Amino acid sequence: QAQLVESGGGSAQAGSSLKLTCIVSGNTGGYNYMAWFRQAPGKEREGVAGIHLDYLDTDYADSVKGRFAISRDNTKNTVYLEMNSLKPEDTGTYYCAKGPYGNGPWWSISKYGYWGQGTQVTVSS
Repeated sequence: QAQLVESGGGSAQAGSSLKLTCIVSGNTGGYNYMAWFRQAPGKEREGVAGIHLDYLDTDYADSVKGRFAISRDNTKNTVYLEMNSLKPEDTGTYYCAKGPYGNGPWWSISKYGYWGQGTQVTVSS
């Protein structure tokens, strides 16, 4: 059974940085794309950033472009999300997900077959 485990969340001041980590274990078939999503209280889950596991393609939500960076280390089955210049609106539970490249837009929740349990990020002003 595949498992995705996030870590690195916590409390941060606006303008500071946090780095999230997602470690994948188990067999996820041929899925070759991973993404970070977030969900704020009372809001829908939204895509934050995505990365192809075989190529250099990355995708970002407009709200985080220039501030967040997604990266991967395939030797460690790990994907990272470096979050800089944090804002209070970045607060939420952050989830990593794994799915197939293509098969719909990267920010589409239904595209992903595997999800982590989430890690909380709270940014105060």
